Amino acid sequence: MEVEKGTNLSDIENDLDEEPGEVIESAPPLEVGEERELGSSGIKKKLLQRGYGYDAPEFGDEATVHYVGTLLDGTKIESTRDGDDPLTIKLGEGRVVKGLDYAVVTMKKGEIALFTLPAELGYDNAAVRFEVELISWIRVVDLSRDGGIVKKIVEKGERNELPSDLDEVLVKYRAALADGTVVAETPEEGIEFYVKDGHFCPAFLKAIKTMKRGEKAKLIVQPRYAFGEEGRDANEGFTSIPPSSVLNIDTELVSFKPVIDITGDAKVLKKILKEGEGAWTANEGASVTVSYIARLEDGTVFDKKGVDGEQPLEFITDEEQVIAGLDRAVATMKKGELAILTIHPDFGFGSVEVRRDLAVVPPCSNVFFEVEMLDFIREKAPWEMSNQERLEAAGKKKEEGNLLFKKGKHQQAGKKYDKAADYVSEDGNFGDDESKLARPLRMLCWLNGAACSLKLNDFQEAIKLCSKVLDIEFHNVKALYRRAQAYMEIADLVLAELDIKKALEVDPHNREVKLIEKNLKRLQVESDKRDAKLYTNIFGRATKRFFTVTAEIESRGREKMRLWRCKWLLIHWFLPRLKIKWWLILVKMSDHDS
Repeated sequence: MEVEKGTNLSDIENDLDEEPGEVIESAPPLEVGEERELGSSGIKKKLLQRGYGYDAPEFGDEATVHYVGTLLDGTKIESTRDGDDPLTIKLGEGRVVKGLDYAVVTMKKGEIALFTLPAELGYDNAAVRFEVELISWIRVVDLSRDGGIVKKIVEKGERNELPSDLDEVLVKYRAALADGTVVAETPEEGIEFYVKDGHFCPAFLKAIKTMKRGEKAKLIVQPRYAFGEEGRDANEGFTSIPPSSVLNIDTELVSFKPVIDITGDAKVLKKILKEGEGAWTANEGASVTVSYIARLEDGTVFDKKGVDGEQPLEFITDEEQVIAGLDRAVATMKKGELAILTIHPDFGFGSVEVRRDLAVVPPCSNVFFEVEMLDFIREKAPWEMSNQERLEAAGKKKEEGNLLFKKGKHQQAGKKYDKAADYVSEDGNFGDDESKLARPLRMLCWLNGAACSLKLNDFQEAIKLCSKVLDIEFHNVKALYRRAQAYMEIADLVLAELDIKKALEVDPHNREVKLIEKNLKRLQVESDKRDAKLYTNIFGRATKRFFTVTAEIESRGREKMRLWRCKWLLIHWFLPRLKIKWWLILVKMSDHDS
């Protein structure tokens, strides 16, 4: 019972669309024995047996069904029950009758339902009834959106995670030509490779990135996504593939190991071998206990902790107690997680030779750590603390920052001050008495952070932090002083002068402010000299031409008044519009007159 050639189911689908502006109301699931019309299609559905799960097939999928079709008077017109085999149809092609596809897409696996189809969707313009059982279906996906790579999902995978370019995947596959000739096949245990490196053919990489763990699929790959018009010669154990060959690939994504770019520049990569427990990871400031084996690129073990009788390593993250790559990666790990870290020299031991317990690490070496997170105690976040705890934590972090600053560890000290300020931030809902303690502590942390930024030549950050203080206490001398320093470093001498004047108005005898005032004056003199030289060079030719013209005017006997009128126009009209220091030109003119 095939549909006539030329039937376009998209036209039918358009006919079934809701009218513009019509509100589609939700309805409760059908009860067994209940009948209901499906939208405005004219199709009625009576549920005979519930299915299971939540998914339903979609147009384009391949559904396997049993059905019995009858006229409204009970006359049987077609049935798969007469034989042993169900029928597999591609939904959307209208292979049996026009309306059956629209019925099947409302069903769940294992469901049995009785559908009444109107004449325009039935058989030979007659209304019919179909009792349908949805046995199974295969999701069909056009990966390339042009029919070049079609994926049929034979068995769904686990979870919703998909592999990314950096991940290492374990796959099994068997590739064959249209006539069944096998051209590639993995060993029984499968094969591992990194997604970014690709494998077999371009289509295979594209398909793998759409698969979940444990998913099995059939791929139908057209030549342009396989080996093209050239085909492939037999090499390295691979069978030759004729030109313009369509490939059928049975594939399974057995598993994959996520690879995470910790630093965003691929200089610290974490490949997860075993996932950890729960949702929490260690964080910056956490007390962690880890075991590891550290190797060079040639496999030489240069250090190990927590294995072979060695005690595990305990440290606090973000305290520079271990190399930066290990520190940052461990802060992202869950309890029980096992991972391999690949660490670039920039985040490892740098460009110097380092002697470790078991071997020497040469300069500029990539190093590899196989790390297991045994346990950790997270540092509490501000929102997990009471107000009193936040005040105490802020004071403690500030003191830790002070010690680091004295040791010259300005970057680490700055982080401590940032954390301390976060603990006593304005959104902390402090009471009046607590606010009296929190506000000055917060401002002090910002001021100290600004001092760190000045040491690190991060002048914009220093300006930002000082401005925060001045927004609260506009006459704060220390904030004005440090902001003036930063402005001087970025050559914004006008704003630096304003801050210095404000600071001296508040504290006229402040020795430090007076000292940078002297430095400012020196910088202003140097700046004026540079400006004078610059403008002289810029306008040297222009003024020379001006004086040549005026000389010609004088030589022709024109009245001197016209000459001075030209000079007046130059000084009072032309130069102001170019925002030039007019006195520089006067100097040139005086030289010429003399």
